[in-house]
Amino acid sequence: MVRRAADPGKQALWAAGGTAAAYVAFWATFRGPKHSFWQRMTKTGLVLGAAAICGDRSLRGERPRASHLLSGAAIATGLYGVFTAGDRIARRVMPQGPRDIGDIYSLRRLRPTSELALRLGLIVAPAEELFWRGLLQRTLARRLGRWRGAASATALYGGAHLCTGNATLIGAASMAGAAWSGLAALEVPMPALVLSHMIWDIWIFLVQPTEKPG
Repeated sequence: MVRRAADPGKQALWAAGGTAAAYVAFWATFRGPKHSFWQRMTKTGLVLGAAAICGDRSLRGERPRASHLLSGAAIATGLYGVFTAGDRIARRVMPQGPRDIGDIYSLRRLRPTSELALRLGLIVAPAEELFWRGLLQRTLARRLGRWRGAASATALYGGAHLCTGNATLIGAASMAGAAWSGLAALEVPMPALVLSHMIWDIWIFLVQPTEKPG
């Protein structure tokens, strides 16, 4: 598929504004009342997704194919394996690891599983890929080069999670962000990245968590 050229100036403005909005939204999402966490997270996803498709019109033309589903499933499987091992390491070497991981999984008890699957699969995961690896990383790559752009996008994605105060979550987000940014730099198609994020989120958080919440 031939992408329509994005206006570099407009794209940069949307990327900068979207990043600032993301940091504010992440702080509000993770620091606000816990009972409405998923409502705020969904709104954050909608904002980031809108910024992405408004800032980079080439993202509007991305269409998934069967090959993208296969690639996405393979990526998600690989990430799950990495995170299963990482979970065990975090519990052993980080004093707060078990508590941090428990805090993350406690969020799945706030809403019905089917509702969370819809929120994660249809809004949160696609929006994160379209914004962080789409609009933002492409903007940075244009200015800094492919790999420096990927590294900068990874740092900004991980940095957005600092507000959580959860070292395990910050590390996990940075690791996953590095993987997706690296794949984006290698020109893995956006639909494959989106599908991998959707599958991974639902699998590791709802279907087969690295630890069953107590």
